[in-house]
This record gives sequence, structure tokens and C-alpha cells, in this order.
Amino acid sequence: MRVGGAGMILGFHSIFGAYGFWLPNDPRGSWSDFVASWELFRFGRATTTTARRSVAHVAHDRQLRLAAKQALKYPPAQLTGRQAVAAALGFKSAGEESGYVMHACSILPEHVHLIIGRHPRHIRRIVGHLKTRAVQRLRADALWPADGRPCGQSKAGMCS
Repeated sequence: MRVGGAGMILGFHSIFGAYGFWLPNDPRGSWSDFVASWELFRFGRATTTTARRSVAHVAHDRQLRLAAKQALKYPPAQLTGRQAVAAALGFKSAGEESGYVMHACSILPEHVHLIIGRHPRHIRRIVGHLKTRAVQRLRADALWPADGRPCGQSKAGMCS
């Protein structure tokens, strides 16, 4: 967020997805620079984008994208209401530890929107901290399978 064109950053609107929400080779682009799974790589290389705005509206081959999701090791994550509350409590712990000011947060079944105030830490580190505490809380509350499956995506994921 910028105010009056002055160039001073007041905060960030961060969007991060649960496991399987947005694949690294999504035809609309992604923030990933590699595809870490041979099964997914069959559907193409990483589609790195530098776009600063959503590319969700861009036309793409939906069937191919859905087929790629079938190649995931685990089914895409879909957070329940109880899991979303646990993730929020994990976010709260991270905020209390580091002094993050979270202005708004929407935890949806497949992804999160978060408005977070300016902080000395880089936004990627902040999101990583939030994801770590969310996963710790999900596991502590026995709300995530113990089979090692990820809750979120590694780069832009909800809980890694």
C-alpha cells in the first residue's frame, strides 16, 4: 500500500495458498522458479512471473491445470473452519512474538489474504514465520494428518 504517491510503503497485501492451490507451472504464471516434482514437471516448467497484480483472470487451459493437480503427491489442502481458527491462532502467536501489525486477515479454505503493516523484516520472512506458527498450531491441536503431508506450498504456501 502506498499513500498519495509518496512512495512510502505502509503495509502489504500478501496472498498465500494452501498446498495444491496454485502450482509452480500454472499457465497463468507463478512466483516459483522451479518445479520440484517430476510428476508436475511433465506439465511444464515453472511459469515465473514478475507481475505485481493478480493473474488469476488470465485465460488458460483449465483442464490441463486440473490434470496437473491430479499429479500431486497428496490431495490439495482444503482448510475446515476449525483448521482456519487454529491457523489464525498461529498467526496471532507469530504477531505477538515479532510485533507484526495485522490489519485484516481472511483465511479461506484454499488460500489466505493478509494485510500486514510495515515491518523491518522482509515480507517473505514474515509470511514464512506466520506459516510456521500456523502449522505448529494445527499439529498441536491434532487438526492436521501426521503422515507428513504439507499444509501449504513452499514458496507462497499457507503452511510448509
